[in-house]
Amino acid sequence: MWAENSVFYQIVPIGLCGAPRVNPAPPEDEPGKHTVSRLGKLSDWIPHLQKLNVNALYLSPVFLSDSHGYDTRDYRRIDNRLGTNADFRAFVEQCHAAGIKVVIDAVFHHVGRNFWAFRDVRARKWDSPYRDWFLINFDGNSAYNDGFWYEGWEGHYSLVKLNLRNPAVADYLLDCVHFWVKEFGIDGLRLDVAYSLEKDFLRRLRREAQKIGVDFFLLGETLHGDYNQWVNADMLHSCTNYECYKGLYSALNSMNLFEIVHSLKRQFGPEYWTLYKGKHLLCFVDNHDVGRIASVLQRPEHLPLIYGLLFGMPGIPCLYYGSEWGVTGAKQRGSDDNLRPAFDAPEWNGLTDHIAVLAKAHRESDALCQGDFQDVVLTNRQTVFRRQTARETVYVAVNADERPYYAHFSAGTHKAVDLLTGKAWDIRNGCELPPYSVAYLKV
Repeated sequence: MWAENSVFYQIVPIGLCGAPRVNPAPPEDEPGKHTVSRLGKLSDWIPHLQKLNVNALYLSPVFLSDSHGYDTRDYRRIDNRLGTNADFRAFVEQCHAAGIKVVIDAVFHHVGRNFWAFRDVRARKWDSPYRDWFLINFDGNSAYNDGFWYEGWEGHYSLVKLNLRNPAVADYLLDCVHFWVKEFGIDGLRLDVAYSLEKDFLRRLRREAQKIGVDFFLLGETLHGDYNQWVNADMLHSCTNYECYKGLYSALNSMNLFEIVHSLKRQFGPEYWTLYKGKHLLCFVDNHDVGRIASVLQRPEHLPLIYGLLFGMPGIPCLYYGSEWGVTGAKQRGSDDNLRPAFDAPEWNGLTDHIAVLAKAHRESDALCQGDFQDVVLTNRQTVFRRQTARETVYVAVNADERPYYAHFSAGTHKAVDLLTGKAWDIRNGCELPPYSVAYLKV
């Protein structure tokens, strides 16, 4: 699967392109009206992604919606605030020409109140042929005084829960997936709130994905629990690794690298009982739902190091737009708009240089993409762990302290090359790690 050897980059198009946060077009708007083509701005970022050594783009919702994109009106139309279907098809073609795969958000758990089928229910109530597409009680009433009660997503009644146990709903959604592949040529889906989706629906989606092609990638949003529930031969190829997301920043903020290494050993260690051997989870230090890592970390010196850990540990690394040059943004109650800002153009600085080097090393290393995990040296402030395949061995070495540290270990050789700098290291009895440093030592 191509995703296993990729570096992902996430963009929220409605945010980056500076689209209005609330869709100004009326729900009954016809295609072509009230449409502003902003997708050309995304095209301008393709050279930036290439320079950053990214080869997979994950786009948050792009389909017609009421506001933030997760309240879909129509799964077959690109949001009028972004452009037309033809605009998006052209953008995907540009990405492919640049060697970049495209994965889009599939929001299948819920829709917006102006989703065409729910609008019909609101108008005709019991007489609507779509009344069983949702979880409705006609003896109750909603917060919007619809004359009936319905289930929303986790109490958010602007997000109307779909009845995925209804075969007609599943048929419609899966037909939309085939439409997206035919119309736009996408390479995979990121399943929003996959942890709340019906597992039978996910199994059927996997079978449909196999019809599309063996390389059609299915990624699920999961928060906690055993990820094997969703990532297996019958359902998803990968999921978001929130356990290690928390472990990464918390370990550095508390100066306790035992936390992240414990999670990695639990997930990918050499013991037979470890949870996710052979699986490639999507790993990240921030995204559209959490605070920017530059705002979360307590020590700015740790910002390059957390990316060193991200690209060195098992999994598929994913960057969030803007964070590669150190954009800040704290999580706020009631709105995530400040986490999804507009930018006139991508920026580049020393942190971006560092991340581009990490991304290149990751993509070109069999050990970093496919290798196992073995803890070698671990203190509160330093870690050395080994990534190894039959073809290659790489030691990932991180010193989170302000002082140098000599890490004692035996690699069975005295010669190593740092994949990040190209410099030779003598690791006869270990090596000295400079303050606030990261190295990928290939032996």
